[in-house]
Amino acid sequence: MKTVLVIGLGRFGRHMAQKLLEEGNDVLAVEKDEDRADKAASILRDIQIGDATDEQFISSIGINHFDMCVVAVGDNFQSALEITVLLKDMGAKFILARASRDVHRKLLLRNGADHVVYAEREMAERLAIKYGAKNIFDYIELTEEIGIFEIAVPVSWYGKSIIEKSVRTRYHISILATKKNGKIYPLPPSDHRFSGDETLMVMGSENDLRALMR
Repeated sequence: MKTVLVIGLGRFGRHMAQKLLEEGNDVLAVEKDEDRADKAASILRDIQIGDATDEQFISSIGINHFDMCVVAVGDNFQSALEITVLLKDMGAKFILARASRDVHRKLLLRNGADHVVYAEREMAERLAIKYGAKNIFDYIELTEEIGIFEIAVPVSWYGKSIIEKSVRTRYHISILATKKNGKIYPLPPSDHRFSGDETLMVMGSENDLRALMR
């Protein structure tokens, strides 16, 4: 179990806090808008109403006791930046912030954020790949370049083994698991032979995956 501070209870912050709770984490939420706090009270046990840009208020929370701090103030970049700087100065262990523009992401990273997400854009990209890309069924972004993809087995691989296809050296991807009839089989052996009734969980760059699936 991790202790997490979520600052901002807009749609992103509320869903983030709820999911963290469902995963068994201890979550404290901070929101300065009482109406937003009231709306979230049915799903979150611990909410403090206050302005996270106020140094005295934020220091009273004990930032160094949290494993992660989430800055979910996406509609006010100036506030998000001030909060990020305050959290860093107070010894935050890990800061996850939300941005809507590339320049905001750069400034947040430069001023204390450890990781920055584009909530709406990342969801749009995932849905576009999941529902619009041929033979790619799902996608999770790990970095700007690398992701995990669920793909159909290329027809030319049917009956061939992982080692015969030299998957890693020839295609620059790693096979993490196979999926068949809804069941996942992690880390298949090198002599595993591909079939058309399974899908593959692979890690690699989007460019390498698209080249493979052409």
